[in-house]
Amino acid sequence: MGNVYFYLGISFILMHEMDAIRCKEWRIFPGLSLLNDTLGQIIFIFAHIPLFFAIFYFLEKPEFQKGLDIFLIIHCFLHILFLKHQKNEFKDWISWSIIVLASLFGGLDLFSRFI
Repeated sequence: MGNVYFYLGISFILMHEMDAIRCKEWRIFPGLSLLNDTLGQIIFIFAHIPLFFAIFYFLEKPEFQKGLDIFLIIHCFLHILFLKHQKNEFKDWISWSIIVLASLFGGLDLFSRFI
């Protein structure tokens, strides 16, 4: 199974993407924010098909795992950066627990690779 931290990080980022639909994350994305809600949601949802495919396809490659770990850490900081965005709905403890745990497990996995 490899490193459990990596799989926990993936689990939380996938969970975050489910939460992102509830929180209408497309409203804070450059480009998608210009669209009406229906079209923005459709594009946001279907854009995840190639993203999820890439994650599963490259899952066992160590270079990809390191890159995803780094992304999970950066992703948390991006949410902090956009915290004050007018249309940001990631405000509750559920959303932030998922975001922070994805980042934490990405960091733990990255750290464990250097030990």
